[in-house]
Amino acid sequence: MFDTFAMVDWSGGNDAGAKPRQDAIWACVVRDTQAEEPVYLRNRTLAEDWLAAVIQGELTAGRRLGLGFDFPFGYPQGFAAALTGQADPLALWQWFAARVEDAPDGNNRFDLAGEINQRFSGQGPFWGNGLKRDISGLPRRKTDYANPFAYRRQVEARAKGAFPVWQMSGAGSVGGQVMMGLPVLHRLRARFAPHVAVWPFEPLTAPVALLEVWPSLLAGKGPDHWIKDAWQVHSVALDLARRPVADLKRLLTVTTPAALEEGWILGVEPD
Repeated sequence: MFDTFAMVDWSGGNDAGAKPRQDAIWACVVRDTQAEEPVYLRNRTLAEDWLAAVIQGELTAGRRLGLGFDFPFGYPQGFAAALTGQADPLALWQWFAARVEDAPDGNNRFDLAGEINQRFSGQGPFWGNGLKRDISGLPRRKTDYANPFAYRRQVEARAKGAFPVWQMSGAGSVGGQVMMGLPVLHRLRARFAPHVAVWPFEPLTAPVALLEVWPSLLAGKGPDHWIKDAWQVHSVALDLARRPVADLKRLLTVTTPAALEEGWILGVEPD
């Protein structure tokens, strides 16, 4: 199905510095089952430029690209419609792209989460203020917390250990990654239209497919001398590149209706 896989371990934080380290953005390309060295990308600006170059290179070469990211592509049902008026996750991508302010040394993810909460009860759905200053509408902890939506997506009921999209800070949280990642995906999709399709929201008829992955699901523990994130993108990209086409097609065939709004994790067994 794909000639090339590229896997990305994302981050919602600030510039991680020049020295490669864990809990930053890492990526790895596997082309014709041959892995390149994992790439350390210290901030999202550099990562977006790198991703655009990879997409352009594969399109120019006439190769099909599976491009995976380790954050959810959607939210529990009802959230997209509540913010955009449409039960369309891609409309939600555009909504975030218009409101997220991002720079290597700071972004507005916590403030935006608080603003969204104030559209509802003022106590949810987001929680976890990771800044020293208080933010109106964003509780620091899940205490006196009120969420008008489901706490987890349906796929996360099958992916034990997956964190909810609503948690913005704390160990394992993915809320900030989602909020800072979806605008990048929106811009890449717009920039390379009509050559990009988003799984599972769109048919995979375009040469580039954006895929949601969860490295911990597919990658085992790496060698001690590897940085964990570098090992995971390397391992997952190789794993997918070496799978039989029939196996990939099975994993990409998801019929759960909620997946068309919430997204799905590649590797979690479909219906």
